[in-house]
Amino acid sequence: MSDKATLNINGNTHEFPLLNGTENEVAVDISSLRSSTGLITLDAGYKNTGSCESGITFLDGEKGILRYRGYAIEDLAEKADFLEVAFLLIFGELPTKAQLDKFYTDIKSKSVVDDDVRKIVDAFPKSAHPMGVLSSLTSALTAFNPSIVNVSSEQDMYNSVVKIMGKFPVLVAWALRKIQGLPLDYGDNSLGYVENVLKMMFKQPNQEYVQNPIIVNALDKLLILHADHEQNCSTSTVRIVGSSHAGLFASISAGISALWGPLHGGANQAVLEMLEAIQADGGDTKKYMAKAKDKNDPFRLMGFGHRVYKNFDPRAKIIKAAADEVLNDLGIEDPILDIAKGLEREALSDDYFVKRKLYPNVDFYSGIIYRAMGIPTDMFTVMFALGRLPGWIAQYREMRLRNEPIGRPRQLYIGQNHRVFKTVKNR
Repeated sequence: MSDKATLNINGNTHEFPLLNGTENEVAVDISSLRSSTGLITLDAGYKNTGSCESGITFLDGEKGILRYRGYAIEDLAEKADFLEVAFLLIFGELPTKAQLDKFYTDIKSKSVVDDDVRKIVDAFPKSAHPMGVLSSLTSALTAFNPSIVNVSSEQDMYNSVVKIMGKFPVLVAWALRKIQGLPLDYGDNSLGYVENVLKMMFKQPNQEYVQNPIIVNALDKLLILHADHEQNCSTSTVRIVGSSHAGLFASISAGISALWGPLHGGANQAVLEMLEAIQADGGDTKKYMAKAKDKNDPFRLMGFGHRVYKNFDPRAKIIKAAADEVLNDLGIEDPILDIAKGLEREALSDDYFVKRKLYPNVDFYSGIIYRAMGIPTDMFTVMFALGRLPGWIAQYREMRLRNEPIGRPRQLYIGQNHRVFKTVKNR
């Protein structure tokens, strides 16, 4: 293969270098396109445009491969815990026992949220969407941590990392407790990271909270599976906001807002809303599978297939086992979950879905688990954000350490040509 791509424009030949990734991906470097030809590319949604070089996550949608820093997601979900994976994503290597212990100790030491933040929480109505609350509270942390992070200082960056890793779970729990009218909880530093999150979210003020190891394991796996996913909408948002040298908290707050959309992090919420709609219509799963196959029917089967994974979602295989464990352990009788299991059976045995590889994805199973755990539908995307936090941090840190230029896409203007201005009396 040539090491250059050739572009012929009006009889003139222009050459652009080809860049090779470590997994044999090839990219055309068009950074000099406009200066050498006067042209730009047009790629709506950046579906074919690489915005950066990154060493964090490798994703092959055709083969169903997902790796963090070279480690298969299957191995990480089985053998590591969430904080190990967070350390790996952010700093590039799996931690030693001493590094992991220090990481967790430092996170716990920075987990207390300034009590004035409670006043901000109190100002929200109970009807406020928890994603709006979370984004606002994350941005508000900047006011209580006004110093600019020196990204060239490993110590300064490390301090910022453990600070947001410590405080973010508190904000997640407060977003839930606000909509449920429960007193805000500061957590218990004697617990593990995931155990502490669960206790902060679910502890009732008049009774002791008892941990369920199956729930802890399922949530730990969900957070790992959601920890990073290459240059998706929210991650790209964090990088482009951070490219202006905005702070870490502000950049993550922007990422939360991007994640909120139903086409991104809101997908698992859309799954539950679909299941509720099917229940309201009688709960006939066969009827809705037929609607999904009818090209003339506007019904969309949420939680099946994936815009990136063209074969199967490797995360779904992992979390399906955890979903089965949770449902079996809790013994919940819930018609919504029965409908979900019915759709799953239909899709895995129906030739239409099998041939098109429309298998249940991670959003389908995560929604089932969150409902079984008693997490309200509006909180599903908040839980996604908790898992994605280390990925956002890693991407921000990488972008700043690489000193990437400020993001500034071009456009193809299709508006009016020059027009003569008329004063209001002559219009």
